[in-house]
Amino acid sequence: MRKISNHGSLRVAKVAYPLGLCVGLFIYVAYIKWHRATATQAFFSITRAAPGARWGQQAHSPLGTAADGHEVFYGIMFDAGSTGTRVHVFQFARPPRETPTLTHETFKALKPGLSAYADDVEKSAQGIQELLDVAKQDIPFDFWKATPLVLKATAGLRLLPGEKAQKLLQKVKEVFKASPFLVGDDCVSIMNGTDEGSLKTPGGSSVGMLDLGGGSTQIAFLPRVEGTLQASPPGYLTALRMFNRTYKLYSYSYLGLGLMSARLAILGGVEGQPAKDGKELVSPCLSPSFKGEWEHAEVTYRVSGQKAAASLHELCAARVSEVLQNRVHRTEEVKHVDFYAFSYYYDLAAGVGLIDAEKGGSLVVGDFEIAAKYVCRTLETQPQSSPFACMDLTYVSLLLQEFGFPRSKVLKLTRKIDNVETSWALGAIFHYIDSLNRQKSPAS
Repeated sequence: MRKISNHGSLRVAKVAYPLGLCVGLFIYVAYIKWHRATATQAFFSITRAAPGARWGQQAHSPLGTAADGHEVFYGIMFDAGSTGTRVHVFQFARPPRETPTLTHETFKALKPGLSAYADDVEKSAQGIQELLDVAKQDIPFDFWKATPLVLKATAGLRLLPGEKAQKLLQKVKEVFKASPFLVGDDCVSIMNGTDEGSLKTPGGSSVGMLDLGGGSTQIAFLPRVEGTLQASPPGYLTALRMFNRTYKLYSYSYLGLGLMSARLAILGGVEGQPAKDGKELVSPCLSPSFKGEWEHAEVTYRVSGQKAAASLHELCAARVSEVLQNRVHRTEEVKHVDFYAFSYYYDLAAGVGLIDAEKGGSLVVGDFEIAAKYVCRTLETQPQSSPFACMDLTYVSLLLQEFGFPRSKVLKLTRKIDNVETSWALGAIFHYIDSLNRQKSPAS
């Protein structure tokens, strides 16, 4: 019997998917991940449109000064996602009397995610310390005490029982407190849905962001249509205060609709629970001849395909539609906003050749459906090394349509923009630093 890793790639079983942003990702976001910023000028470009906006002095220590007279400062953001923990070390520079810009980013990721240490929290400290050492190497010693250190946890920890999650976060906070960086009482937290979406406005025009992680998926954009604001359900809009101005951001994280959690739902399993009596999870989205094992959230499931009269894609799409039914809010405005997509969106598209695996690229939503039909048809007669490819591509295709994207909608898929890792972390640390500045220098 074949054993398929929780993070099996589209090409080779037991090989991990490339880590998402988050995500941010984002995500990712991340986000993100919200939660996230897609470009070097992401949050910063907002200020250029805000008359009289100004950047306050660093709240706890004077900033450094570069040779060209620009003030220099740093920020550290940890992204604790469902499949791994990442550190983003950001360097910013602010010309005299102007808004700051991002000048450098260092990024490193470790697996597994924090949630893997739910039953042995002491082991989580080693990975956190390893990532802190990256920050120490990247940031000059004189800046350590003035550099804020923050960890935001996403879907992986939200899926854990509350007590386990809090113990993990407390351990991280202990490690942070022992570090030489600037650590506040709010340095470690689990993000809610709207926290995982970052506003990105390169060039002064708003863009949207889509992030697909393992446990959750996020959408975020700056609404321009009043109807979007009025029709949005509670919890989908968040007020984002930046440089004395408040922006309404449409941002939501759908817990349980990340790629790995969606797989489990499509298979008919229940999050965090073994299959009843150890029975096989049978799915029309797998090759009829396939039998194997798949691990998700530390639970191993026996999975298999099923013989069917109709086409694999047709049956799979019907099952995915059941899982998505009434789970996603649709808004018309997404048809008219430019969107970037990250994390598993990128990995899936690259895995089947829709975009360049290194450079990324653009595609239309309908390309995912075309790829899904092709892969599903191939699996009917030729079992592949990527048994979940049909399921994953079908899921992404229908998820995007549920969000309201027409098949002709163009999406831009990328890992980096202007050499910055696309994730919610840039937006989150920028917002955090700005909040510290407002605490010391209230808007006048």
